[in-house]
Amino acid sequence: MSTRPNVVLMVADDHGREALGCYGNPAVKTPHLDRLAERGVRFTTSFCTTASCAASRSTILTGKHNHANGTYGHTHGAHHFRAFEDTISLPRLLNEAGYHTACIGKKHFAPLSVYPFATDLGDEYDRDDVRMSEHCRGVIDGEEPFFLYWCSHNPHRGGGVLASHPTKPNRFGNPESAYPEDAEEYFDDDDVIVPPFLPDSAEVRAELAQYYQSIARLDRGVGRLLDILEAAGKLENTIIIYISDNGAAFPASKTTLYEPGMKLPCIVSSPFHGNRGGTCDGLVSWLDLTPTILDFAGVPTMPGSFHGASFKQILATPHPTEWREEIYASHTFHEITNYYPMRVVRTQRHKFIWNIAHPLTYSFASDLWDSSTWQGALRDGRELFGARTIEAYLHRPRFELYDLENDPAEIENLADDPANRRLVAEFCARLKRFQAETKDPWLHKWEYE
Repeated sequence: MSTRPNVVLMVADDHGREALGCYGNPAVKTPHLDRLAERGVRFTTSFCTTASCAASRSTILTGKHNHANGTYGHTHGAHHFRAFEDTISLPRLLNEAGYHTACIGKKHFAPLSVYPFATDLGDEYDRDDVRMSEHCRGVIDGEEPFFLYWCSHNPHRGGGVLASHPTKPNRFGNPESAYPEDAEEYFDDDDVIVPPFLPDSAEVRAELAQYYQSIARLDRGVGRLLDILEAAGKLENTIIIYISDNGAAFPASKTTLYEPGMKLPCIVSSPFHGNRGGTCDGLVSWLDLTPTILDFAGVPTMPGSFHGASFKQILATPHPTEWREEIYASHTFHEITNYYPMRVVRTQRHKFIWNIAHPLTYSFASDLWDSSTWQGALRDGRELFGARTIEAYLHRPRFELYDLENDPAEIENLADDPANRRLVAEFCARLKRFQAETKDPWLHKWEYE
């Protein structure tokens, strides 16, 4: 049996950090993820770099911003966004290092030649994450060190609407009846916790109840995989990382680079580190996942290979001081019709957003526009959607600057305050430098538009 550590990377689909027990939500039921946090480290300032499924997954598996790897938006066949053929990915590097690489569940990356997992365990499990975990036994029981890329479709929207409910919420993939070897957990509309970025309406509560149910099923799949690792005697030699590709599939979260869309759960369970059950407040992003996993696996890398860096060194440190001061985010497309490029720099205190397409009305993902959450707000003539006005959500200025310490909801835009002129100029300079270093094609927008 290999002494090199195994690695499991779990990626949920649209799971916001406001809906986990270990991140402070007592209403949603996530006992297995909470258990993972108890035996690992929970990051408190961890971010995707783009709040859209395919683009985010491209950064996870390459360590490069999506504008640099070519995945500008969804990889749907008609859209044809995909990584450049010469992109070097995590599975390729781990294959070359002697790891057995395997993927299961949602892919949403392309082309497959860039992501050459040695074993593809398929994506025919629907929303049955317990069954998906069961199909990982062969990989886990093998003699080789393994990298398992475990990707749930939960809690993404899907499955139509719950017609029997007066508000007709989306089902979030919840089945009519429980899958074999599983038991559904149900939530009452009155018991959910409405996060500040959403209005407290009947439609929102109904959809959150369905969202929680989907998360609970995801959590049971996580629990089954942990049990399988333990039964195989592999748990104490396996690094387990749990993240979500982007925030919850609600307006003001997914596809935005406001905090609900990009500030996400990151739980890392490593048997080789202290601080178990603790937290780390170092700024990390999904660009760091590929270099971190390679670091755990003992795979050497060349300087400059990635836009991220390994955070292995700070796992046991609750408040790392010699670490980065900022992270960057880059969003361009969701679906091909959703063009709204943004570039962001985020420090511990501030967030600065450059809305490159700011004269345009903010472009909705189709499922978010159709949601009863959004349509209910329009029907009721609401001025506010959560703490933000609907007008401010739809029509954004060129620059947005927020003091996250005093304004965590990102409502008071400070960019036009003359007192912040120097700070805005500094953030613009940082973004230009970042774009130049990452060969961002949208860099020319500063000069020509």
